[in-house]
Amino acid sequence: MISTYLFEPLVPEDARHVLADLATELVGKSSGLAGRLHPVLRTSIGDLVRSMNCYYSNLIEGHNTHPVDIDRALSGDYSAEPGRRDLQREAIAHIEVQRLIDRGEAPSPPLSTDFILWVHREFCNRLPDDLLWVDNPDTGERVPVVPGEFRRVHVQVGRHIPPGGDEIAPFLARLVDAYAPGRLSKIQRITAVAASHHRLLWVHPFLDGNGRVTRLLSHAHFRELGVGSELWSISRGLARQVDRYKAKLMGADEPRRGDLDGRGNLTLAGLEAFCAFFLETSLDQVAFMEGLLDLDGLLRRMEIWCEEEIRAKTLHRGSWSLLREAVVMGEFPRGRAVLITGYEERQSRTVLTQLLARGLLVSDGPRAAVRLGFPIDVVERWFPKLYPGL
Repeated sequence: MISTYLFEPLVPEDARHVLADLATELVGKSSGLAGRLHPVLRTSIGDLVRSMNCYYSNLIEGHNTHPVDIDRALSGDYSAEPGRRDLQREAIAHIEVQRLIDRGEAPSPPLSTDFILWVHREFCNRLPDDLLWVDNPDTGERVPVVPGEFRRVHVQVGRHIPPGGDEIAPFLARLVDAYAPGRLSKIQRITAVAASHHRLLWVHPFLDGNGRVTRLLSHAHFRELGVGSELWSISRGLARQVDRYKAKLMGADEPRRGDLDGRGNLTLAGLEAFCAFFLETSLDQVAFMEGLLDLDGLLRRMEIWCEEEIRAKTLHRGSWSLLREAVVMGEFPRGRAVLITGYEERQSRTVLTQLLARGLLVSDGPRAAVRLGFPIDVVERWFPKLYPGL
């Protein structure tokens, strides 16, 4: 008989209210993040943050796809080198699945077996065949990863031995039931994002892709609770302290440490320590993006950059007025370039055309309104430390 007691407890007791305080602070900080931006600009920055999220999520898995390669892949420019091209396709797969989540096109609720299988299927269906195989460390046999299907074989992850293939469904059913909205308060549900992150990884339902599926689940779970958005990413925080992240995961895998360590099979203290780490990391990332998205600071960084480009004669005078308009208003009709720059029509068109050619402004068509673009070569100046070492 299958006993899901093996991964209890699922819900932290939080006797000292440490997690509740962190969750409450996260609600407060995240609530003001989106309201400071025009909705059109928010959407554009959301596209940039999705690229960042995929970069850091892949980095956690040991796949270092350079942001420039991701940017090229988004334009359909793939490397001729097979391994590099495969990593580009992996990055695009992650971006496309997160975009579906952000647009509300994923199954609901996120914390469900349907959603977990959907994420794995959507992600893996976009991968090249070379990335859909894993090697059995004991036999050397290559085993195919089937998109949207639970593994059927036993695996070992470090020192941890997850449930067998025939036990995965009952464990996930228990996980979904334990974190059901009716069982938890709003603050407990936010803490449950962290707890379910660990417990899903503990189950390890797939042959490969568990980490990416779990991080996308956490992203969707936060969004459902009104805490997450396309404007910040837990993956950046986890990747920047990946050794600590993995140590906290392993700490929560450990067995109960005695009579004062909860009433389940696994350590309550380890689970609560992981949840605290996860929520603190989330708070750090919201604060980081809050600083980057401060409108006055963003405009100041962009203006300094623009003035340098004009002095170097790589941008026309009048460029800053158009870029500033895109930040403040979200988008503007092409015909307004004359009024915004104060130039004659021909000269204003020259300025606008150059900005479009460089990707600093983008548009959905030759007559459509223009909005701010984020070519990779300006990201570090406009959004410092979003990526490492750009």
